[in-house]
Amino acid sequence: MFAASDLFLIPFSLLWCGFAIFWTYTAVTQGAPLFFYAWGGMFVCIGLFFVFGRFLLDAWLRRRVSYAITDKRILITRSAPFSSFRSIDLERLPDVQLNGEKGSRGNLRFGSTATPYFGYPRMTGWLPALDPIPQFLGIEDPSKVLNLIVKAASDLRSAAR
Repeated sequence: MFAASDLFLIPFSLLWCGFAIFWTYTAVTQGAPLFFYAWGGMFVCIGLFFVFGRFLLDAWLRRRVSYAITDKRILITRSAPFSSFRSIDLERLPDVQLNGEKGSRGNLRFGSTATPYFGYPRMTGWLPALDPIPQFLGIEDPSKVLNLIVKAASDLRSAAR
């Protein structure tokens, strides 16, 4: 699934990988020392991760995430290798951002959005599944899920009165 950051990251990835391949090809055809082959090969591997691997890794990480909504909380759990558990009280529900329309796949993000390049030191632009801000990623009919969350939060507030 593509994110808004991919508008920058995909062209950057292709440029990186293309230059690394050009560097390595030039080093091989010009008979450069072995160091230049290794240096170029390392950057080709990084470029291939940027172009292909990050999507595969993100999909693999997303398969390891489970979401639940109870009458009092939103639960998000991720299994190894980056195990985590998040619980959001519906009484203190942060701003919820909806990406996606009715009947399609989309995301729900619980909390404010920081800029993906300078906001925090993680690879969240490259791997959205590792974003520290809690979110439901790639869910079916996110507007229906959002309505369910809003109703549960409203019911909880009504019961507290």
